[in-house]
Amino acid sequence: MTLTLDQALTGISGILVTPYDEMGDIAPQRLAPIIDRAIGAGMHMPVVNGNTGEFYALTTDEACTMVREVVAMVDGRAPVLAGVGRGVRDACRLAKASAEAGATALMIHQPPDPFVSPRGTVDYLKAVSDAAGLPMMLYLRNDAIGTRAIADLCSVEGVKGVKWATPNALKLVDAISACDPSLVWVCGLAEVWAPPLYAVGARGFTSGLINIWPEHSVAIHAALDAGDYTAANALIAQMKDFEEVRAEELNGTNVTGVKAALQALGQDCGPTRPPSAWPLTQTQQGRLNEFLRQMQQS
Repeated sequence: MTLTLDQALTGISGILVTPYDEMGDIAPQRLAPIIDRAIGAGMHMPVVNGNTGEFYALTTDEACTMVREVVAMVDGRAPVLAGVGRGVRDACRLAKASAEAGATALMIHQPPDPFVSPRGTVDYLKAVSDAAGLPMMLYLRNDAIGTRAIADLCSVEGVKGVKWATPNALKLVDAISACDPSLVWVCGLAEVWAPPLYAVGARGFTSGLINIWPEHSVAIHAALDAGDYTAANALIAQMKDFEEVRAEELNGTNVTGVKAALQALGQDCGPTRPPSAWPLTQTQQGRLNEFLRQMQQS
């Protein structure tokens, strides 16, 4: 049975890579086995056009194609969360295309404009909502806007919750207290940050690991869901090297680590696009290879 959006949000939001072919063009069909394995393992909600999907390296046309192709490949087996962002007109165009493709909800990337304002972001959200009419999850990577501004964003009609991608747990406590209790607060910093954010009220987490080892991510989620932090932390320790490689070079190897792992496993999805780092350094690749060796022995 397909999960409801609320159920899926408290599960694993699996951020899919964007595959490229030998010419550097998007090659969505290379995702098919990755999606099939992840859904089969129990991943709750695939996410297209997220940061692990190199959203900011894609043209709007490419992002529109990706959401259409991913929704078709998922084929009703799970809710699909579609990322939108950049300039408001591009965001609205992509939001409308996502709705037409059959996406369940939108993930709104935090606007990177150097002159972004909290009240201007409210207007941005309203425009996106009007364009698509879909439920929205805010993707908050910078909590410097303050609790009051976060509450204003969350009060926009259609907002279902927040993917909290900052390590400030105390700010998360304040934000949860200031907002409607029905909102879902998701750990947006993947498995490694899920236990401390769960402890203060988050539920569910984002994951790039699902592209290569979805079964492990599902096991971590099950442990957290059961309140077994000891088991969850032990499982997270097994993926430490993978996440540490991804966090190097100011997170510039975040997607590189995932795509290098896929390449090593025989599921080549192409390189990353600049300004992401490619390829991994010899040292980074060595650590990744050791992680993959241990993963395959588990």
